[in-house]
Amino acid sequence: MSSAVPFELDASPALSRSTADRQESLRADPERLRARWPSARVVRMDDRGRVPVSERDFFDDNRGANAVPLSTVPALDVAPRLPEDAVFLGQWEGTDYWAVFDTPGADARTVRVDGGWSLPVEVPVDDGEAWVGLREHGAALDDTAAGLLTTAVALRNWHRRARHCAHCGGPTRLRQFGWATVCEQCGREEYPRTDPAVICLVHDDVGVNGEHVLLARQPVWPAGRYSVLAGFVEAGESLECCVEREIREEVGVEVRDIRYLGSQPWPFPRSIMLGFAARADRGARLAPAEGEIEDARWVPRERVRAAFAERDPDLLLPGPTSIAHVMLRSWAFSGGGDEAGSS
Repeated sequence: MSSAVPFELDASPALSRSTADRQESLRADPERLRARWPSARVVRMDDRGRVPVSERDFFDDNRGANAVPLSTVPALDVAPRLPEDAVFLGQWEGTDYWAVFDTPGADARTVRVDGGWSLPVEVPVDDGEAWVGLREHGAALDDTAAGLLTTAVALRNWHRRARHCAHCGGPTRLRQFGWATVCEQCGREEYPRTDPAVICLVHDDVGVNGEHVLLARQPVWPAGRYSVLAGFVEAGESLECCVEREIREEVGVEVRDIRYLGSQPWPFPRSIMLGFAARADRGARLAPAEGEIEDARWVPRERVRAAFAERDPDLLLPGPTSIAHVMLRSWAFSGGGDEAGSS
């Protein structure tokens, strides 16, 4: 029997899925984009970043994961010509996709649904469409929808924070169909920013993949909610050094054997989560950072599996939109310590 190998992510993180071609040359050709507007499709987004999907698809109890498409509309139903405030999202199967602002109808009713972590959210439903948010329901979307909406939310959040020039404070206007701003006073151009953050699954030293995972909770989280540890990369810091520092600062544990797992955009407002795994001594004393970490504990693989199967109501794990969900699931259902030690 071959030895077990270090676990890897068993699927792409929900917000890392994308099919649209968003290369810069597409949005740098205004004549092409304006000429193709009549055949384009448009994603409508409200001021909370929600977009419409089919009510029937969204509430279908038999639908699989990653299955719901966006309810796009023909561009000519929005405007006869390309609007100045439309944002180009990319091209898919020969069709250009854009985002514009819109709202659910005034007569929309509200339906309460699970928004992750067993917390309900209100979803407007109007004219056969449910308006859903990326953070709560990104994992329900199909690959094309997830990629388009992640891009749209990221650009929307950047636009809201880029209304003034970082150099002189002057007002800015959008350029490159939503992908740049230019200052009206000094002419400085700015482009969307992404803040790197690390997120690390720390397991113990048993075998290759360990038998316990280190989980923690913040004081503001609902009771029973735990996740892996994460933090922002500081100026002049490597990703690996950030992993070491964040784990040490948050729970007082030294980690080793740091390795990369994968990444996921997290546009809330403008992060990218860089996923890692590392090992630590389960016998080391845990020292949660005061005011930041309310509790930290080692949790056995069997209990994590039970939580995923909803058989442990006292342990709430991250919802499927988060990369933490994929990391924990991949670890929990990988080979354990005993299997790792066999040959």
